Amino acid sequence: MHLQQAVNNVFVQLSETIRQLSPSQYTQHCVNLGNNTIGQHVRHIIELFQCLENGYADSSVNYEKRKRDVTIETNRDLALQLLQNIYTGLNRPDKELVLHASYDEHSEEPIVISTNYFREVAYNLEHTIHHMALIRVGIKEVSDITLPEEFGVASSTVKHRKQCAQ
Repeated sequence: MHLQQAVNNVFVQLSETIRQLSPSQYTQHCVNLGNNTIGQHVRHIIELFQCLENGYADSSVNYEKRKRDVTIETNRDLALQLLQNIYTGLNRPDKELVLHASYDEHSEEPIVISTNYFREVAYNLEHTIHHMALIRVGIKEVSDITLPEEFGVASSTVKHRKQCAQ
């Protein structure tokens, strides 16, 4: 599955970067991230994938019901292990799912949307890249790590840049 490989490529990039951060840098509040931490963004990435994996069995996904586990955002090594676990579990076959989402803060009733597993993996991959762009901003604030040029950049943008450079 090419999608699983794409997730792995992004997770490797994210994991290699997280490994370079000290525990205090991982948990340091960043002014440029609205006083959030890099760890909080990593937790968010992990928990969306966990929601998808946990909802696979009953074909129902609700990202809003994630745990918001502070341990993930404060324990860099746990986050690294969970990223590996998520990648390992992505080899499931595609199947129809139902997504429950509340896009209206004034409504108690969630919207129910038909989707499928591969579509949700793709959504989570794009969402991960978006958060990696934010993590890039945080890393510039807390460390002097040199990031790969494509860190937090969508693959379509990377391809476009390469074409323009030719």
